[in-house]
Amino acid sequence: MSEYIVDIEHLVKKFGSLTAVNDISLGIKKGEIFGLLGPNGAGKSTTINMLLGLLKPTSGKVIVDGIDMQKDPAAARNNIGVVTQETVVEPELTAEQNLMVFGRLYHIPESELPKDIEFALQLSDLVPFRHAYAGTFSGGMKRRLETAKSLMHAPQLILLDEPTTGLDIQNRTKIWNLLRDINKKDNITILLTTQYLEEADQLCNRIGIIDHGKLIALGTPSELREKIGMTSVIEIAAEKEDLQKVAAEFEKIGLEPNVLSNKVVAPAGSNATKKIETLLKALSAARIKIHNVSMHEPTIDDVFLKLTGSEVRDATGEFSGRAGAMMRGGR
Repeated sequence: MSEYIVDIEHLVKKFGSLTAVNDISLGIKKGEIFGLLGPNGAGKSTTINMLLGLLKPTSGKVIVDGIDMQKDPAAARNNIGVVTQETVVEPELTAEQNLMVFGRLYHIPESELPKDIEFALQLSDLVPFRHAYAGTFSGGMKRRLETAKSLMHAPQLILLDEPTTGLDIQNRTKIWNLLRDINKKDNITILLTTQYLEEADQLCNRIGIIDHGKLIALGTPSELREKIGMTSVIEIAAEKEDLQKVAAEFEKIGLEPNVLSNKVVAPAGSNATKKIETLLKALSAARIKIHNVSMHEPTIDDVFLKLTGSEVRDATGEFSGRAGAMMRGGR
């Protein structure tokens, strides 16, 4: 028996002359939380759409729990729960009614529905709100209800697209705890995409990074940090119009800066403290106002920047739209 719940073999997807996914092979282990990251246009959404059977590969295979997605997509999808970036709950139905409708779409026997609904409400901490209309729920409660819906048909794999986008830190933490409970108590594999790299660092056992259609990095968060060989990172925040000038000062002392939306970031190398002092003197002499200076150990954000040269950007919504339509239509 394979150790993988998802086995992607030499996956390729071409749109005319454009190769969106270029020979990706990847195994997602049973019982792990796996993060799939990539800048917009990297091929991440296309890969996920093929994993769900929403796009046909040009070549290669997607195997879900031993089932070839191309040969038997309905059976393969029965093993997958999907939580799209767009929260899909019916506002005029109660929490309990939302779960009941979704359970019936998945042909759960009527005799089993009450037990499954009770389990989903308890897991999502929504028992006191079972008779409340979903339209009155906060964003965090709607996300928990959406996650509970995805568990109604007892899938072995849950795929979440940007699970905490738009939520405050309290609700983000509740969703993180819910996902950890689902993973630990029920041994359900979780595959998530996220623009919050801290989220991937906190939750994921392993992370894969896709760029230009290729899988460019794969490993635990610690392994990925070691891969880039950074000892520390210097960050300087400044006015947007001054960022290129700040980057030029980094380059003068031999550093390789990345200019982001509100700061400049670079691997420090040796003698980091001395380099910060040199930078501050130069910026002061140039009368460049800085907002913040920091030095820290590398994070998953730094790994991502080093490997792709860009920030994670919001997805186009292609995956959410396609998957949402699939889930609203049941199997």
